[in-house]
Amino acid sequence: MSQVFHPIEKEIMIVLQKNPNLSVEEIQEKTNLSIDQVRRGIEWLRHKQLVVVNTSKKEYAILGKIDIPNFELPEQKLFEKLKEKNQIPMNELHQFLDKNEFNVAISQLKKNNFIEMIKNANEILISLNKNISANIPSVELFRKISEQNKILKNNIKDLPALENLTQRKLIAIEPEVMKRFILTASGLIQSQKESLQKSKTFSADTILVESSEKRAIDVEATVPETFVARTHPLKDTIDEIREIFVTLGFSEIIGNMTQSSFWNFDALFTPQDHPARELQDTFYLDGISAKKIATPEQIRKVSESHKKNWRYFWDINEARKMVLRTHTTGVTIKHLAENKPDEARIFSLGRVFRNEKVSYKHLVEFNQIEGVVVGKDANLRNLMGIQREFYKRIGITKIKFWPTFFPYTEPSLQTMVYNEKLGKWIELFGMGIFRPEVTKPLGITKPVLAWGGGIERIAMLKYGLDDVREFYNNNLNWLRSATKCQ
Repeated sequence: MSQVFHPIEKEIMIVLQKNPNLSVEEIQEKTNLSIDQVRRGIEWLRHKQLVVVNTSKKEYAILGKIDIPNFELPEQKLFEKLKEKNQIPMNELHQFLDKNEFNVAISQLKKNNFIEMIKNANEILISLNKNISANIPSVELFRKISEQNKILKNNIKDLPALENLTQRKLIAIEPEVMKRFILTASGLIQSQKESLQKSKTFSADTILVESSEKRAIDVEATVPETFVARTHPLKDTIDEIREIFVTLGFSEIIGNMTQSSFWNFDALFTPQDHPARELQDTFYLDGISAKKIATPEQIRKVSESHKKNWRYFWDINEARKMVLRTHTTGVTIKHLAENKPDEARIFSLGRVFRNEKVSYKHLVEFNQIEGVVVGKDANLRNLMGIQREFYKRIGITKIKFWPTFFPYTEPSLQTMVYNEKLGKWIELFGMGIFRPEVTKPLGITKPVLAWGGGIERIAMLKYGLDDVREFYNNNLNWLRSATKCQ
């Protein structure tokens, strides 16, 4: 039974029969095929052992990475000046050569015996030697390469000049692999048969629909499934949230994932005996304490606020303990304490850590978004308006606010959003106005609106998940099927 060939294969075989040993580009020039069709046809023919590849390697001299202004080498500059003046005092060379060029120019011309140096009284005179050639070999070679972009290494006769420029990294040797294709004995026989059978040349427009066998094409056949590179759905959600805050006029602040207990807890009016500060809830860095946690004034006023309002002995050693931040609020309050803005719109986005039991809605490490607005007339109504706008842009329309308690805000609200899949209201972000016990000790005089929450919970709503662990399970089936834009 005779082999059946695709029109692309036939076209390539006929060309290689007439012109053996061609590259892919040369085959394309002699046919009406595209470069991709030629590559595809060659692989088909190689698989059928009708074509073999001849690989040859050539080396080219090309310009190196060192930038030479106007492609004028230092030795060339000095050589041209000496041809004009014949003799130049060495202390005058700095007029047209810098320090690096001076050393190179003298070294290169002296090594090739182009100059001589004569001591005369208190100065050294440099002059050209007699009977020297008109041109410097290394300069000539460098000029040719700069004009032609590259020169075949085997065509360079002056090997010392080549070695000189290579060592100075002014030129580099670049290998180039050339692949050429020829028909095997079987391929030659098949191409002769095809030449006899084929009475017309296939063009690029008809090659996919015409063939001597009149093969039918199933236009409804399924194509191979491909999985292109893409970002993780959770990363897409983080990027979308960041973009929303930026378009709302907020600026992002960034802080360390490790924080002293002072900024993570004390500055936020969380007492040192609060359950949230226990090992059961917080990850402490074993044996590590911060040497400098804040200014003496900040430490004094925060400690006084704790002593006055919580009525206990405030221990600075507890405040020095380093933790993996339990929220990004420590970053935010530190920024406000250092800058004391009269007006500000800022947000912080990053990883936080809590020693919790892993479940369908809790992780020990997750992403949190937090924003604050500082302003003289900022109030709770403004805060709810900002929240509604944020949720609207993220695609959540059913929301309501629920009174709640948070240690460092008063009044405080909980955002409730409606989950269509679960058919019930669920809590999402916490929000409120920073208490005076938080702001006054740090010198912040204007009201501060604050809110924050876990990004994974928003992502669960966007992607219709009921288990937060799905984002970290590396389930390829789900990652490939998750819609890019929600």
